[in-house]
This record gives sequence, structure tokens and C-alpha cells, in this order.
Amino acid sequence: MKNIEFIDVPSIEKAKSRKIKSKYYDYNFNPTLKTLDALKNKKYFIRTYGCQANIRDEEIISGILNRLGMIKTNNEEECHLAILNTCAVRENAEDKVYGQIGDFKNIKSKNKDLIFMICGCMIEQKHIIDLILEKFPYVDIMFGTHNIVDLVTLLNKYFEEKKRYVFVSSREGDVFENLPSSRNETYKAFVNISYGCNNFCTYCIVPYTRGRERSRLSKEIIAECKELVEKGYKEITLLGQNVDSYGKDLNNGDTFAKLLDEVASLNIPRLRFLTSYPSDFKDDVIDVMAKHDNIMKFIHLPVQSGSDEILRLMNRRYNSKEYLDLINRIRSKIPNIEFSTDIIVGFPNETYDQFKETIDLVQKVHYTSAFTFIYSPREGTPAARLNDNVTYEEKVKRFKELVAALEKDFDYFAKKMIGNTYEVLVEEVSKKNKELLRGYTENNKIVHFKGDKNLIGQIVKVKINDSHLYSLFGELVNE
Repeated sequence: MKNIEFIDVPSIEKAKSRKIKSKYYDYNFNPTLKTLDALKNKKYFIRTYGCQANIRDEEIISGILNRLGMIKTNNEEECHLAILNTCAVRENAEDKVYGQIGDFKNIKSKNKDLIFMICGCMIEQKHIIDLILEKFPYVDIMFGTHNIVDLVTLLNKYFEEKKRYVFVSSREGDVFENLPSSRNETYKAFVNISYGCNNFCTYCIVPYTRGRERSRLSKEIIAECKELVEKGYKEITLLGQNVDSYGKDLNNGDTFAKLLDEVASLNIPRLRFLTSYPSDFKDDVIDVMAKHDNIMKFIHLPVQSGSDEILRLMNRRYNSKEYLDLINRIRSKIPNIEFSTDIIVGFPNETYDQFKETIDLVQKVHYTSAFTFIYSPREGTPAARLNDNVTYEEKVKRFKELVAALEKDFDYFAKKMIGNTYEVLVEEVSKKNKELLRGYTENNKIVHFKGDKNLIGQIVKVKINDSHLYSLFGELVNE
């Protein structure tokens, strides 16, 4: 068994720190000749779990590996280097990763030279690193979200010393520009505008795994978006754990509204943003959205609960009235706006009456889509220390009741779309029916329709003929 070198290990106490101002660096690409010779023309495999931030991390990792002369493959059986890019938001995401790690035991037994790496949010937790080191001795390298920029350094060390490495830093966080990037699509792109989070919701591990909230400089963001527009991209999604607080740490007058206005003015056909935090969503953002037709009239606005007491226990900095007031202010200026949300069911000690307050809020907002979760404790978070008197069976019962309430609105709004024509960004051939294409409307609804594969990456008009609740079916409108 290889020796283990701990370059850095995660610490919850370090991860809580928000004292030091972020620094800005240009990325340093520093491979040794031995690393370049070992990896040139070899294949690598990446599997990513979790959110859009993880997908963007994958694109950066791919960019670095491509620059080393490697070639991406979707077949883990033929790769020389494999990376699992993990998520820690929910327990079932971690369970999937453990299963995938187990699958690689057989792959590595047949391919002794395979370099097996694990990165992402899951690895930012020391107890998980300890478990992996003990149960999965064939994992060669683990690195954290802050250490993607150190990937080449890790590979240099690996080819020099052939040890197992743990490099997971619980940093407050810095900002690196000019990172290599290999985008997964040629027609839509994610653009980070900020990293990390300062909110510390009591159920959430993200502030510990991704560090303090830090904004990129607007000139760097605008330059990246302008390049995407020039390359013919059809859609940009601005990314941050809390996009609405963009610029607060810069102290130079930059705000999310100002940035959104500048990016929209680049004339990208479609502009979206994720994720918004209700108490930071200001009226100037509403005004910018109303001003620009290319900003999609669809907002993901997580509420998490409709109970003020549960929101307080979650450390969410708003109450249900403030949330509903925001919804109404947005609708008053953008009447055709649609909303999606995140909702957690079964937070520790949630009463049924408190749960019913969530149902009541759902029925007032009328969401057109939602991500719903049964509460999953994350070790190291304040909520994980709470005793919980709600049984899992009761949580499941409430979850089903919530989904039923949400689906009444989903069904209503989907059926309202039948007979109307919408612009659809064509993304791929349907996974379930190879004769159909699949794309998204401006209001983020999935549409299936017949069409030529050459339409992938284009915005086309589709008339909606049928609704299956979570997806629509239509026909291409020839102009």
C-alpha cells in the first residue's frame, strides 16, 4: 500500500473563518516534464454530482487536463485518470459516490496504472476523508474545492513520489482568473460571478466547503461573457451561491443589478442567474429584469419553509411575509414572471402546523417548478446537533403531501401552455426517444419535439401540443 501524505486537511473551525479579505491571482500552470510525458495523449474520465457550481468546476478540471495533453472519455474502463467530482448537500448524493468508488475497485484491479482521484464538496469533510482512506485504499488522491488550482502540483508530486495524497484546504477563499476551461456545451455556458457563501443556514454544509463569499471583478466577468457571445453561445447563466450579494465585498460600487445590466447589454440571446437569496434580492434587480427582454422571466428563489419559526431555526434572514412581499413586488413589474424554489420538509422538530404553513405559502406563490427535499443532517452543521422528534415515516408523508400540492400548480401552468408557441433552446436528442429532440423554453420547461439533429444548439419555435406534467410535447413551427 502506498504511503499517505497529508498536504492539508479540512477543519470546520478554519472553514468558519470570514476575517481575511480575499486575494486575486492569475492561475499558474506548472507541469513538470515527467507529468507531461506521463499524461500526453492519455484518457481521463470525470463524473460530476450536484449543482451547477460543480459542473463549472468540472469544466475547469477538464481544461487543466486538456492542457496537459489528455483526452476526455466517457468510458471509465479505458481511462488512465479518473475523477469523481462530489456533492455534499444531501446524504443520497454521498451514497451514490460511495457506490461509484466501489465500482472502481474492479476497474483498478484490471488497470494498475489508473490514477483514481476524488474531489469536490464531499471531500471537504474530515470524517469522509478518514472513511475513504480506511475503506478504499485504491483511491490515490483527494483534493478540495479550493485545491482545483493545485491539481497540476498534485500530479507532479504523484509522478515523482507515487504516494497517496490528501490536499483539502479549509480556506476562506481566494479568486483565481485565467483558469483553463473546457466547456461541456458549445451553446450554453455557466459563468461564475462569485464563490462561497456567508449565510450559514443551519442545515447547509456549503459555507464550510466553499469558503467565504467572494466576488470576481466585473471586468473579468464581462470579458468572459463577451467572449462567449462572440463564439456564438445562445445562453449564459451567471452563477453564485448568492448572486444577489455580488459586489458587497468589493466595496467599489459594483452590484448584481449593475452587472446583470452590463451582461444583458452584450446581447446574449438568453441570460439566466442562480441562485437568489430572498432578503438580498433588491428592487434594482427587478428593474433590470423588466428592462431587458433577453433576461429570462424565470427566477429560482429558494424559500425552504413557509413557517417563520422554522425559518428562524434555519437562520434564514427573512420571514414568510417578506418573502411573499418580494414575490408580489416582482410580479407587479414583471407580470409574466415564473418562479421555482427549494423546500425542505421535516426540519428537526417541525410540527405539522408549521408544515401546513409551507403548504399555505406554496398555494399563494403558485410555483411552476420546485426542488423538494426531506431534511438530511450534515455533520458539522448546527442543525445536525438538534434532537428530532419527527419520525422518518412522518417526514415522508409530509413530503408526499407537499409534492401533491405543488403538482396542482405545475399541471395548471403546463396545460396553459398547450396551443401556444414558445422559443426553445434545443439541447440534445431525447434520452427516452431517439426520434425526438429535447430543449428548454424561456420559462425553463422541458419540451420534446421532432426535428433534425442539426438544430441542437439553436433557438427554435415550438408549438405545445401536450403536457405530461414535468415535460411538454410539441411540434416545430416552420417560419
